[in-house]
Amino acid sequence: MKIASFNINGIKARLPALLDWLAEAAPDVVCLQEIKSIDENFPREPIEDLGYNIETHGQKSFNGVAILSKFPIEDVVRGLPGDPEDEQARWIEATINTLRICGLYLPNGNPVDSPKFPYKLRWMARMKARAAELLASEEIALMCGDFNIIPQPEDAQRPDDWWGDALYRPESLALWREVLNLGFTDAFRARDAAPMNYTFWDFQAGAWNKNDGIRIDHFLLSPQAADRLRDCKIDRHMRGRDKPSDHVPIWVELEA
Repeated sequence: MKIASFNINGIKARLPALLDWLAEAAPDVVCLQEIKSIDENFPREPIEDLGYNIETHGQKSFNGVAILSKFPIEDVVRGLPGDPEDEQARWIEATINTLRICGLYLPNGNPVDSPKFPYKLRWMARMKARAAELLASEEIALMCGDFNIIPQPEDAQRPDDWWGDALYRPESLALWREVLNLGFTDAFRARDAAPMNYTFWDFQAGAWNKNDGIRIDHFLLSPQAADRLRDCKIDRHMRGRDKPSDHVPIWVELEA
């Protein structure tokens, strides 16, 4: 089974690019982030025409996550547990072929001297609690999406310039490591230890042409899922296409 994650940065603006990639890459399941659309306005028909079932958790103009699947999507949960007052559409999970898939768009957290950074840390603490529940259930499970976390120096071309940003500072990284230490595997690093493998290049200052990127889109696998990991790749070529997202897809292949 091929499962992908893609921060699309606006489903309406990037629909042609998404459709082309779906036809080329043929993933079985896709978790999308930043669809920036309410559920009723999500462009379902052209995606369904490619054979995908669709579940969305949308929000007008901001955030929004979705799951596309060539298989039935069951037991859908919208919203990260732990804060019933959190109205931001950043989490969707479902069971597909006995695999529990959690698609997420973790808060950016900048600027760090604003309420956005404490919100990020609280959100990560809630994610850790849900991650612990997934492990306790002993399900084949994964969490994937735009984590807005630069895990290690080799995950940025200019790590020193990022230090102190909400994506790369002690508080954020400590919570990231706490989730990993529960027993999750960073799928990409399990398959590829080479530096300069990025998933995001800013639209500003010619970042793409300079390969001035960061790796912030991740797959975290439960032990049961990690045992089935065959491959994990980044489709970096998508950043060079017309009207690209600033992110590119990342995918894992798991044994059935």
